[in-house]
Amino acid sequence: MANVADRILRKALRALDRRISRHPDELLKEPFDPVDVRKFEEALRELPMPTEGARLYLQKHVGRLARTLALVPPPASTGRALELGCYMQITPFLQQICGYKEVRGGYFGKLGKTDHKVLDLPRGRFECFVDLFDAERDRYPYPDGHFDLVIAGEIIEHMVLDPMHLLLESRRVLRDGGTLIVTTPNVGSLLSVAKVLEGKDNPQIFFLYGRPDASGCSETGHMREYTLSELGEIVKAAGFEVDKLFTTFIEEFAHHRPIATLLREHGYETENRGEQSWCAARKNAQAAVDRYPWFVYTE
Repeated sequence: MANVADRILRKALRALDRRISRHPDELLKEPFDPVDVRKFEEALRELPMPTEGARLYLQKHVGRLARTLALVPPPASTGRALELGCYMQITPFLQQICGYKEVRGGYFGKLGKTDHKVLDLPRGRFECFVDLFDAERDRYPYPDGHFDLVIAGEIIEHMVLDPMHLLLESRRVLRDGGTLIVTTPNVGSLLSVAKVLEGKDNPQIFFLYGRPDASGCSETGHMREYTLSELGEIVKAAGFEVDKLFTTFIEEFAHHRPIATLLREHGYETENRGEQSWCAARKNAQAAVDRYPWFVYTE
């Protein structure tokens, strides 16, 4: 009898959920100031791109890059910011618009080498140093508590061996209370659900390998994409307090959004089913750290 009662209760709760679920249009609302987003989009479109490939990349991702900048808090005690996976796209605006007095970049390469980057922009010349290191193996070449802000945009999904190393080193180089911003695809999106139901494509947002170049080398693709819940939990495991955790939709995949109706009708959560995940968190020096969270690492 208890099982029957449970089924009846679950059915009733699902019916209630369908009646009170938010209108589909509300699922598309974003927690960004549209004025800020437009401001950053305009600035990004003024960037000189060194190659046609870089121009096309910027054109496709300008909305995400502008929203990343819109999440950036004002500078605090150190006035320093670090962008991991630095493509020199959002980097200059951390200084020229967001007001950070010192901006550093990090990119994959042999530890100990530093590149000097210069951009001549409508807002003036921007110069910064980009340090080369392995984000999941090396100790980052900065002192403890050096930065107010670390941005890891579209990088954690590329980690091959140890994503927690990236988060723990980011925590180390942040001052207590400093901000970490992580963006990454959402493998729990409506797009991913649709691909699983269709049974043809890999459910990751991006699942392709890069083609080797003339030397036989290729860039590392997406090794592991995260659900929004996993993203929040791995950031917390690294000793951060999560302030903002949400997803947004990408218009390119809008034709999959009717899947939300199917999920709702069967009692599944429809909130935070966008293709893009966002997390903004603060370093808590007193927080416990779980070095190898169970949902990411084997025993």
